[in-house]
Amino acid sequence: MNATFAAPAKLNLFLHVIGRRADGYHLLESVFQLVDFGDVITVAVRPDGQILRLNQVVGVPAESDLAVRAARLLQQTCGITAGADLTLEKRIPLGAGLGGGSSDAATVMLALNRLWNLDLPRSRLMELGLALGADVPFFLFGRNAFASGVGERLAVAALPALWFVVLKPQVSIPTHEIFGQPDLTRNAKSVKMLDFSAAARFGAEKLVGCSDASGAGGDGAGAIFFPEPVFRNDLQPVAARMYPEVGKTLAWLAHAGQDALIGARMTGSGSCVFAGFGNRNAAESVFAQRPPDIGGFVASGLECHPLIDFAH
Repeated sequence: MNATFAAPAKLNLFLHVIGRRADGYHLLESVFQLVDFGDVITVAVRPDGQILRLNQVVGVPAESDLAVRAARLLQQTCGITAGADLTLEKRIPLGAGLGGGSSDAATVMLALNRLWNLDLPRSRLMELGLALGADVPFFLFGRNAFASGVGERLAVAALPALWFVVLKPQVSIPTHEIFGQPDLTRNAKSVKMLDFSAAARFGAEKLVGCSDASGAGGDGAGAIFFPEPVFRNDLQPVAARMYPEVGKTLAWLAHAGQDALIGARMTGSGSCVFAGFGNRNAAESVFAQRPPDIGGFVASGLECHPLIDFAH
């Protein structure tokens, strides 16, 4: 019997690089936002132990697919004799900074945790997921989060209900290419050290917006969330320099989305850029005006992962 599961995309509402470990991994601080747009994965249990991806995915060979690797890791770790057939409907573009591969891996792990009757706790799944990639634990965590470390240290973040315009320039960016650049900022101050009286505030597992010039504040209308320059994406200047299409798309979105509650910025290592709006109509109005060569989508933020109940 086949069952179909959602693998949502994520946005980095900000991304600061605060250091680098001796092993080369970068130390980050970010807020991850789940959005109601993503891939769809069909899973069917098979009795012979094989893990197979049944369809072709452009640019992703089956053997290197994180979804396939996640299923095999779970199978080997738990000594499972059953297998699984996987079919991926890819909607999240590659090289976009939206976490598509990591989300696929997490969804497969959560789905098989139930379909194989493993009943592994969330903490164990996250531990296994980290071996696949730094973003996988977030999707297994299942809630919007403030992330630190290499992205594996997570605390629940209560975020405002926003609609996002996400634009995809005609370029895909390999993550390692951006992190490898010598001019990448690697010494940003930890947001926990900042004076939050004049900026967005993190604490007590909640993130709050600051007031704009109109005097509105808190989580209400008119609040500006994660304002620059305090909150930004430290990878953005490098990506925009290397890929001018990213800079052009950012400039267009910043102009068209002047009323955004989260101003135009890049997510992850790119290439997608986004802005957050207080309602769907505002987001769709901006999206409808985009240049004809720019792809993308409009999506609402999610409070939690669709498979949040598949682990405890």
